[in-house]
Amino acid sequence: MHPRAASGATGKSTAPYGSWESPISAAVVSAAGRTAEGFAIAGDGRLVWVETRPEDGGRAVLVKEAAEPGGKALDVTPQGFAVRSLAQEYGGGAFAVQGDTVVFSNYTDQRLYKQTIGDNSPLPLTPDYAGSVVRYADGVFDPHFHRFVTIMEDYRHNSSNPITTIVAVRISDHDVKESTMLVSGNDFYAFPRIDPTKKRMAWIEWSNPNMSWDKSQLWVGYFNEKGEIKEKICIAGGDPTIVESPTEPKWSSKGELFFITDRRSGFWNICKWDEQSNAVTPLYSLDAEFSKPMWIFGVSSYDFLGIDDTSHKIVCCYRQNGKSYVGVLDHNSESFSKIDIPFSSVTNIVVSGDGSFYIEGASATLPVSIAKVTLDKKRTMATDFSIVWSSSEDVSQYESYFSLPEFVEFPTVVNGQHAYAYFYAPYNNVFQGLSDEKPPLLVRTHGGPTDEARGILDLSVQYWTSRGWAFVDVNYGGSSGYGREFRERLLAQWGVVDVNDCCSCAAFLVETGRVDGQRLCVTGESAGGFTTLACLAFRQTFKAGSSLYGIADLASLRAGMHKFEAYYIDNLVGNKQAYFERSPINSVENFSCPVILFQGLEDTVVSPDQATKIYKAIKDKGLPVALVEYEGEQHGFRKAENIKFTLEQEMVFLARLVGKFKVADDITPIKIENFD
Repeated sequence: MHPRAASGATGKSTAPYGSWESPISAAVVSAAGRTAEGFAIAGDGRLVWVETRPEDGGRAVLVKEAAEPGGKALDVTPQGFAVRSLAQEYGGGAFAVQGDTVVFSNYTDQRLYKQTIGDNSPLPLTPDYAGSVVRYADGVFDPHFHRFVTIMEDYRHNSSNPITTIVAVRISDHDVKESTMLVSGNDFYAFPRIDPTKKRMAWIEWSNPNMSWDKSQLWVGYFNEKGEIKEKICIAGGDPTIVESPTEPKWSSKGELFFITDRRSGFWNICKWDEQSNAVTPLYSLDAEFSKPMWIFGVSSYDFLGIDDTSHKIVCCYRQNGKSYVGVLDHNSESFSKIDIPFSSVTNIVVSGDGSFYIEGASATLPVSIAKVTLDKKRTMATDFSIVWSSSEDVSQYESYFSLPEFVEFPTVVNGQHAYAYFYAPYNNVFQGLSDEKPPLLVRTHGGPTDEARGILDLSVQYWTSRGWAFVDVNYGGSSGYGREFRERLLAQWGVVDVNDCCSCAAFLVETGRVDGQRLCVTGESAGGFTTLACLAFRQTFKAGSSLYGIADLASLRAGMHKFEAYYIDNLVGNKQAYFERSPINSVENFSCPVILFQGLEDTVVSPDQATKIYKAIKDKGLPVALVEYEGEQHGFRKAENIKFTLEQEMVFLARLVGKFKVADDITPIKIENFD
């Protein structure tokens, strides 16, 4: 039952589902599109983070927490600069801070710059290679050799197959010098992390055809007096009989190495390395995920509490059955104390000393936020929880319109097997639906596809539910958050398992009386757009669909794919025949319902011609179709006006073609071919 349904329908106006008035406009949604892209602690214990701003064209700015609670945060990044790495296309790990010194990757030229917080003149540290052909990410300060150690991705010799290495960059000289190579020879590197007590470094590496979450290795290298790595040892991932993907290595202040791996159980758990025996010991075994797939650099799922006698305590989070749990792991007693905080989803944690930590998370009623959590003396309870940053500060005024997610487990087409979803019933403070109708449903297929829908407050979901739509976010087989076995359901089955699960979820919601089986729609972005188009081409479940920069042609995607994902699609699709058969572009004659497509014209992941091809083919078939193209947008829309326009046109399109109702909003619809 929907958590709010019990309040009864008394005193509400009755109107057809989908036609309700709502204050959650597309402009409100697009204004709430700020994101945080990594954070760290400055020398004075205050937080610095990267914030992207849709109202400023998606510019990413480094921001520092105000000195006083409730004060205004300080913009660290001056005009003319933006903090964003393009390494592995998806970036992340774009800055590091030590004391009041920041080193960051600048968006336009991808060079590293050094800046003192409060000083508005960053100095370049790396050469200008004209046109962002050398990219850096996931860097750390090296306390032993006064330098910056970072991942470097170099496109100078091959634009489609860059060379990735771990390099050292001088930070003391005034003149810019070439970096010094420390580790090379493998396809990919991440998490270079330096022991504060000894001259050694840990890192993660992996090679094609694997993604880092399929199979990776953890190494430790020892520096000689010149700062070169002369000896190295593989800590995890080197045994061919054990399938594992170690991630997130970290050194404690005592020089102990911790990391997360999924050996044997298939769930990412925190482990510790014993240097003497080269043995790995799990600290706390649980069928839950203490980390997540590394799509971006710089993830931090755990950190060490205190540098005094409490350094045997780790603050961490794990994900189980669609929910995140935060707690303190005592690795002496191997016990875990849950800490009660308002977040049901957690993405990053960093400790600030003084018994407190910062955490990025969200819940069904809190948008993505960063909070400061203060612990009691025993480090087992939270004494204070205060929001430092919110992706949407004004969101609480709409709370009486929020639909709360219901975690749903539904049967798949495989006997005895289940997948998961978050179902949002239509809800509005003022309106209720007609007694003789069920609401239309919009099914959302997340991207990745190795990613996860999280059941958190997302105004782009509430936009639909507050107007009288039912909405469901599906975690189909292949999604992250449920362990390796669930994630690997999609191997060689992309376009089959995801499609089946999305259709099964919609059918389950119809069978359980929640939605109208004649008004089922589907939407998705990127890989989710592929699942959407495949649902429309190969199944008869849905009556209309919307694809945002979705993949229509798997072979063309594979041909133009960047190095990071070059073999990912092979692993998910399989052989040439599957590439052809599962591509919606090759089965346009099977499309039987209206489609609207949205595409950025500077997209390097999914080329714009895929949208054009599918549009022309559906138009030639005589089905209602519309295509919206955006100048200056890449893979994922960052500009507020485009986020707004997309949502409005998507809703009006589905309302006109499937809804059987008139929308309350004053929106001028774009022309629909074969309809207007």
